[in-house]
Amino acid sequence: MPVTSPDIRVHDAHLRNLRHVSVDMPHGKLVAVTGVSGSGKSSLAFGTIHGEAQRRYLESVAPFARRLIAGAVDPRVGRIDGLPPTVALEQSRGGGGARSTVGTFSTVSNSVRLLFSRAGTYPEELRGRVGRLDSDHFSPNTAAGMCPTCQGTGTVHAPTEESMVPDPSLSIDEGAVAAWPGAWLGKNFHDILVTLGYRTDVPWSTLPREERDWILFTTDRPVVTVHPVRGAEQIQRTYEGTWRSVSTYLRETLASTSSESTRRRVLSFMEESVCPSCAGRRLTPDALSVTWRGMSIDELNGRPLAEVAELMGVAGGTAEAAEPSETSEAERLLLEQVVPTVKAAVELGVGHLSLDRPASTLSAGELQRLRLASQLHSGLFGVVYVLDEPSAGLHPSERVAVRDLMDRFLAAGNSVVLVEHDMSLVAGADWVVDVGPGAGENGGEILWSGPVDGLSGQDTPTGRALAAPPPVLKGGAVAVRPAASSLPVRTTERTLDVDTHLGLGQFTAVTGVSGSGKSTLVSTALPEILAEEGVRTVRITQQPIGRTTRSCLATYTGLFDAVRKLFAGTPEARRRGWSVSRFSYNVAAGRCPTCNGEGAIEVELVFLPGSYTTCPDCHGARYNDETLEVTWHGLTVAGVLDLTVTDALEVFAGEPSVLAALQALDAVGLSYLRLGQGAPELSGGEAQRIKLATELQRSRRARRGSRRGAETVYLLDEPTTGLHPSDVGLLVTELNRLVDAGDAVVVVEHDVRVVAQADRVIDLGPGAGADGGRVIADGTPAAVAESGTATGTALVTAVARGRESTETTT
Repeated sequence: MPVTSPDIRVHDAHLRNLRHVSVDMPHGKLVAVTGVSGSGKSSLAFGTIHGEAQRRYLESVAPFARRLIAGAVDPRVGRIDGLPPTVALEQSRGGGGARSTVGTFSTVSNSVRLLFSRAGTYPEELRGRVGRLDSDHFSPNTAAGMCPTCQGTGTVHAPTEESMVPDPSLSIDEGAVAAWPGAWLGKNFHDILVTLGYRTDVPWSTLPREERDWILFTTDRPVVTVHPVRGAEQIQRTYEGTWRSVSTYLRETLASTSSESTRRRVLSFMEESVCPSCAGRRLTPDALSVTWRGMSIDELNGRPLAEVAELMGVAGGTAEAAEPSETSEAERLLLEQVVPTVKAAVELGVGHLSLDRPASTLSAGELQRLRLASQLHSGLFGVVYVLDEPSAGLHPSERVAVRDLMDRFLAAGNSVVLVEHDMSLVAGADWVVDVGPGAGENGGEILWSGPVDGLSGQDTPTGRALAAPPPVLKGGAVAVRPAASSLPVRTTERTLDVDTHLGLGQFTAVTGVSGSGKSTLVSTALPEILAEEGVRTVRITQQPIGRTTRSCLATYTGLFDAVRKLFAGTPEARRRGWSVSRFSYNVAAGRCPTCNGEGAIEVELVFLPGSYTTCPDCHGARYNDETLEVTWHGLTVAGVLDLTVTDALEVFAGEPSVLAALQALDAVGLSYLRLGQGAPELSGGEAQRIKLATELQRSRRARRGSRRGAETVYLLDEPTTGLHPSDVGLLVTELNRLVDAGDAVVVVEHDVRVVAQADRVIDLGPGAGADGGRVIADGTPAAVAESGTATGTALVTAVARGRESTETTT
């Protein structure tokens, strides 16, 4: 009989920056994979372990079906022994499309729609006319279910004179009809009006009412011969032009465009109102007439998950007690599917959310817990759950629920591989695999694999973090920076009810449990308030910097524009008549024709997932041979992209236009990255810091004073997400430099070590959703630690835990 390995044994892993490493991990245990951002943690856990499990699964799938399965990665590993099936829960900053909701994101909506379809109470008239509705009829995202008037959005958009002509004091020549498109089409509409004899040189408000209504709303489409007025050097040519009113142009463009930017522009010239057909309920009258336990589906979807769990629990008991029937059996089976996920979501602290809540309005912590809830009662046995920072976006008080969740996975006979930066979760692991010592080319080695106690105090970034001394709370032994001036902050945005002030020239941390309104305050309300006060604001969000290899470190930061100018300014480039565009790998003249400037080509495997290999002609350089004949200081443009930030600092020491971006990258700990490193190769922590470095250098270049006394206010939403404690230290040092220079920094933050260093803490709560949004503590970190709030308790706990760790190490 074959002997099953008691461990997961990885042999010769060499994906990305992994250095042909081998490592063992025990089955049935919580294994934490640690290391600085970019060290190779995710490459080991997700790319190698989960990637190999995917590859093996694909081998069991019929070849013709493999092409339907996307996302597989070549794990680049010699072999893995003892590997069970894996389930991966990776980080995601988005909550799906524009119509994605809590219900669709958690997949609960599928079962709820089936519940109404199979177990709902139908009006006699509907039952006699159509019988039973399919589940699609209960979705506003399908043709069968959506209200035909508003296409399932609940709102309608209609152009009005005020929306199309926002400034009636202007003439048409001066741009009164703001809704007209630019370029030729807008000029065409203008010229047709002139040909038809309308005055375009007088204020819009002076035109007769019937003329204004005809221009804006007529359904007539006269065809006229237009004699356009062109410049002296332009071709003078008449043409047949067809008139469309402004409202007709807007409606037709909205219905036909596939461009999101065009759609947004068109909608900006239309007024939004509640759909008159469905009254904002998004569904057809037939779907809304079906009830379950006395509620229509939109009423149930509007209830908080905590209420839904209670209602479904009671309903489930009733169904079991009732006389067996097809309907009651369908209800029982469906409730068995949906109730566990809903209850798990409540247990994980997101019971305040409703199923119809747009996913785009959720915090990172809420999204993370919805993902976890969908897996909690999956009933799987003997699998490896590979989790990507499940603590991300969660308040320290909420991370207890995450640990309980992992314990449930383990108790059900599974294993957990956890990629994590939160040292409190790492300290509770059974086994730790520490990857490093650095990032990028300086990482990829296994520094430690064993019990967590053996790592604490070791001379590695994670070992030092585990044994770090307790944080020092500002406002106690360490003085805070006084505010240069104060700005009133009053808002009732979404669930907020805040009346406070912002100290300019200070480092402010906004805290509270996930869903308490932190992101709404910092990312939505504050930018509007600061703009009204004339204060320069820089927002640094969690959006990715790009999804293709054409977006790289050099292009995103803007330093490549300056580099290409240097190459275009060389004597050889001038002799050949080349401009800066010649040195772009996105332009046909300069790029390699084989790979079109990507440096790699896709290998089509028909029934297998595609793979990429280095371009055989340019060997990854991206450019054609002729372009690479021009050099600057002995380097080709491809050679520059191959430099690390550290190397580039020396090469461009005398070029201020390039040096500023390099210094900003170095300051936030990204000196190991190569300038041409593509966006898909970057970890979440690296992408976050690239955005920060880019904004820092841009802001310094554009810095100008404001009447409030702070040059710039930086707004950051959880900037430490994806960062190792050692990387967090670099980040906070840079943020403090900004404040010391007179700027203000406001961060949404859960990391208590960052909160401890703030000059001021604004703590929101006490709960989430409708139970949050209020300031429950406000003051220095030392003062908030005495407030008794969840954040205050977390600060006290961090100080106590840090002392225990130091004493144990000693």
